[in-house]
Amino acid sequence: MKPTRISASSYLNTAPLVWSFLYGKNHGKVEIILDNAPARSAELLTEDRVDAALVPVFAYQTIDDARLVPGVCVGATERVQSVCLVTKGKDLGDVRSVALDNSSRTSVALTKIIFGEFLDVEPIWRSAEPNIDRMLDSADCALLIGDPALRLAEKKYRVFDLAALWRQHTGLGFVFAMWMTKRNDSPVDFASARDEGLAHVDEIMNNYLPHVSLDSAEMRNYLTNNISYAVDKSMSEGMRLYFELAHKHRLIEQNKPLQFVADHLIKPA
Repeated sequence: MKPTRISASSYLNTAPLVWSFLYGKNHGKVEIILDNAPARSAELLTEDRVDAALVPVFAYQTIDDARLVPGVCVGATERVQSVCLVTKGKDLGDVRSVALDNSSRTSVALTKIIFGEFLDVEPIWRSAEPNIDRMLDSADCALLIGDPALRLAEKKYRVFDLAALWRQHTGLGFVFAMWMTKRNDSPVDFASARDEGLAHVDEIMNNYLPHVSLDSAEMRNYLTNNISYAVDKSMSEGMRLYFELAHKHRLIEQNKPLQFVADHLIKPA
């Protein structure tokens, strides 16, 4: 019998969701694949090479037969800190070109929604590797996600937090990623794995402190306050609105009804 295989990105913000599989009660019970790019997990799930994956939510609309595992996520209610737009001083309303870190299509689509829906600006879009200096050499603004965003020297740049922008314009939280599967039921209890990870924040911090430009207090705040690992009502409503606006701005072909494991279809409002 083949072992259960799961996939996730190796960013700091996913660490509490995967700690159990690497070091805790679920260690050895599943095979876990880690990659720097969240889009890689979406690719593995699309190809049915894993039983479940922690996937940017945008990919739900593009993966056939994908089902959401309810309740567990990487999201934010106020400010996420690790997904941001960066300029050398320009206001977003004056931006005419944006370099996009394409590691996560969720954040790329959110950026396009913020400019098109809320700012009424249609900049030139450019794909770029996540190197902030090179990105801003070729564009007015850069989208940076994950650990590279946490390494930014904010005194050098003007930084706009994407979750805060979304909250400012909608009053809602935002879900960046969720566990997804093509199975009828979740192959793993991801909620209990999350809870175990959150109980070991100190160990997680010790692993990441040498690699991220945050001190221990900042990192603890990031993991326990900035990032939300459970989907509340505001975040659920935010995800629905995000898909509606993505469809409105032709970023997705259709707004596919939400389907959860062991659950019925939930149609868009």
